[in-house]
Amino acid sequence: MTDVAGVAYDAVVLAGGRAARLGGASKAGLVVDGARLLDRALEASTRARAVVVVGPPELAESLPGPAAGEPGPRLVLTQEDPPFGGPVAGVAAGLRAVPASSAPWVLLLAVDVPHAAEAIGFLERTVSREPVDGAYLVRDGRPQWLVGLYRRAALDRVLGEIQVDGAAMRRLVGGLPCTEVPDPAGWSDDIDTPADAARLGAAAEAARFDATADGPARGTDDDRKDPR
Repeated sequence: MTDVAGVAYDAVVLAGGRAARLGGASKAGLVVDGARLLDRALEASTRARAVVVVGPPELAESLPGPAAGEPGPRLVLTQEDPPFGGPVAGVAAGLRAVPASSAPWVLLLAVDVPHAAEAIGFLERTVSREPVDGAYLVRDGRPQWLVGLYRRAALDRVLGEIQVDGAAMRRLVGGLPCTEVPDPAGWSDDIDTPADAARLGAAAEAARFDATADGPARGTDDDRKDPR
């Protein structure tokens, strides 16, 4: 893969949450503008050297095969153990699954952010110009930790210091020297509820949205946006 702005990175795509407020519908299979969210996340990761998707085993049938000319297994599927351990547990599992000769930077993406690809170049240029351990999008004061590019060594250090199961993303990256990249265009907008799906034009292969759901179940993937 081509390293843009001198930044070489792998990517970890988190695609394994419960999606409680969407009636349990797979977020990876939601379709926006004719493409599944999983495919959109993989497209956003095009410049990554290796891509790890963290999600259930059944996602294997949705992943593309190896591209011609690739020197090794660029795309890997894994899952945190136990499943549904939250975003930090997912990140830890994803980093463990990155093939040998990992890149110095890691792109972290949530599968339910359909327009994340628009932000990747901005993140690359930000970390290439500033002496930071990462950069992530912020919209209206709300950090989207999982549209972010982080120094691998910094993530590994913090992961070695905290209990990952059930931890919120702030525990992982909140203490790192990072640049907040303003997101006035809404590239970090995510799909947690039926209202979000309608606003962003998402359709499910099997529509099972529960419009009466009033909050996420404990331990759902909504915890990953919790800035605590």
